[in-house]
Amino acid sequence: MADSFLFGMKKFNERVMDMENESTKVTVGLGYTLNLGNFQSLRIDVSVSDNKREGESTNDAFERVYAFVEKKLTDKVAEAQSEADGK
Repeated sequence: MADSFLFGMKKFNERVMDMENESTKVTVGLGYTLNLGNFQSLRIDVSVSDNKREGESTNDAFERVYAFVEKKLTDKVAEAQSEADGK
């Protein structure tokens, strides 16, 4: 079974290496569940898709989009927490 897994991972990695073309899209989604107390919660999800830019590797594009999504999610969680604390 381990051999099958390793074979599958090798094939997956080969496909990832083929993803270095200009039309590659990168999608990152992150979410956070904010406990509001009294058995209530708020779920915040942020997801962004973007194309790889000229001269940018797929990994660079992923890191760029991830940083953007992470910042937006952090901002929205802080905003929601502030509003929840003000009630």
